[in-house]
Amino acid sequence: MSYQDEWLLLEAEDDMDEVEHRQPTEEFLFYRAVSNGDLEAVRENCRQERFLDSEGVGVLSRNPITNLKYHFVITTAMITRLCKQKGMELELAFRMSDFYIRKLDDIHTVQGVRNLHDEMVLDYAEKMRRNCRSDANSRHINLCKEYIYNHIKERITIEDLADELGVSASYLSRLFKKETGDSVSAYIRSQKIEMAKNLLQYSDYSMIEIANRLSFSSQSHFIQQFREKVGMTPKKYRDLNHMIQWDIDMEGESLP
Repeated sequence: MSYQDEWLLLEAEDDMDEVEHRQPTEEFLFYRAVSNGDLEAVRENCRQERFLDSEGVGVLSRNPITNLKYHFVITTAMITRLCKQKGMELELAFRMSDFYIRKLDDIHTVQGVRNLHDEMVLDYAEKMRRNCRSDANSRHINLCKEYIYNHIKERITIEDLADELGVSASYLSRLFKKETGDSVSAYIRSQKIEMAKNLLQYSDYSMIEIANRLSFSSQSHFIQQFREKVGMTPKKYRDLNHMIQWDIDMEGESLP
């Protein structure tokens, strides 16, 4: 009997364990957090031990260690390609993937696989964090962008940034415009819209929930700002892009 025949027989006889798989939204947001260098979100995911949560996750092997290793390889493969898309050097991305997957050979406990997973995702996230912020020209602007990145869900003012850096608001405003070409407020708005695009594409949050999470003054203000930046309403963007997340360029590549 071929594997295909065996599968059809099992499916027809309903002998397979029925597992209701979790919605993929959480996975995609986590992969995106790693590739965006969002260390705070990645650390929180690791702290909650989401990698070990088997509810809604497919069983790929009857052996729990082997099953976890298979999921580790899938996670590594997806993160590798997303990081490459976001600007990580190709050879670095795949060398890291090869390194961490080879490490699995020496691990024989659930906790060991979990520890390696956490080290792997934090390593990718930290490298992407540095990569995403390597284009700033001065320490003040680096720190300014870092603050905005870490407080993107809050309402941020030029005064908040100036106080954090210990400089005057007028000086920071001039320096930021000179080095980035954008005003501070325009840059903050742009970063919030980018986060909103991710939430619209990879989550099921409503418009008002997204507006509140990103500290827009109102839902209508969020919609107006989004339309000005993206050229369409948030609803239209979601209709066109929701859950189209596997746009990873696989052409000419083999899985690690």
